[in-house]
Amino acid sequence: MKSVRALVAGGLALVLSVPRVAPAAAVAQSGPAPGSLHQVFDQLLDVDVRDGLVYYRAVQSERARLGRYLASLDLPTGTLQSWSREEQIAFWINAYNAFVIDTVVSNYPIRGKSADYPANSLRQVVGAFERLKHRVAGKLLALDEIEKNELASFNDPRVFLALGRGALGGGRLRSEAFTGARLGEQLEAVSAECVRRAACVSIDRATDVVSISPVFSWREEAFSASYAPRAPAAYGARSLIERAIVAFVLPYALPLEKDMLALNTFRVAYRTFDWRLNDLSGGPPQ
Repeated sequence: MKSVRALVAGGLALVLSVPRVAPAAAVAQSGPAPGSLHQVFDQLLDVDVRDGLVYYRAVQSERARLGRYLASLDLPTGTLQSWSREEQIAFWINAYNAFVIDTVVSNYPIRGKSADYPANSLRQVVGAFERLKHRVAGKLLALDEIEKNELASFNDPRVFLALGRGALGGGRLRSEAFTGARLGEQLEAVSAECVRRAACVSIDRATDVVSISPVFSWREEAFSASYAPRAPAAYGARSLIERAIVAFVLPYALPLEKDMLALNTFRVAYRTFDWRLNDLSGGPPQ
């Protein structure tokens, strides 16, 4: 009897001494809080971005700091998936813009040979968008994959206008990082800025032409699905993308621009994308 009691007691002690293993979900969700992850990037943007342009030479001088931020983006997939939708969107926008900046400073100053793009364009870096892979959220992704797969999955086309693309024709970089807590406000500001910036939207009453960024064409399906149903019935005879453009522009258009759109005689034209580097290191581009 004594030996049986000893055996039971020993077994109980063994059970109590075994370390407790956290559930798989808890392990997957361990990592930095979404609110603090982008603080370093936020500080970099605050110091080195002005009016949408980047002091690339200054960023290059503190490349190690940017590198530490980029390394922090390779968090477990489960961690990212445990965050809110807004936090995930902010994560992917920041990741895209940060990897673009890093790609620029890795090749700065850019002096390309292709006659198809400006000499200082990020497009001069072969494969910068399509082939160069980045470690992010447990994956190896190119910039185009982040845009077309990760960001597109959220069905909010405004995210495409928040991408700087290292170009004057891209989204106007903000001097702050995107955050889940303020995402709605920030994307609203991105949309309003697009309508008021000629490189993104230009409403010419003299020629009755609405000129828009080719980003709307590149992501036509997403913009049409999101915005075309919101267009007033008066535009029903127009194409899906034209109705989407009207619905996107109207809330931010000036009164005289709204009057022109109301006549419904305008023509839509896509602008040529400006691939010149959004660089402020040598002064604003001429």
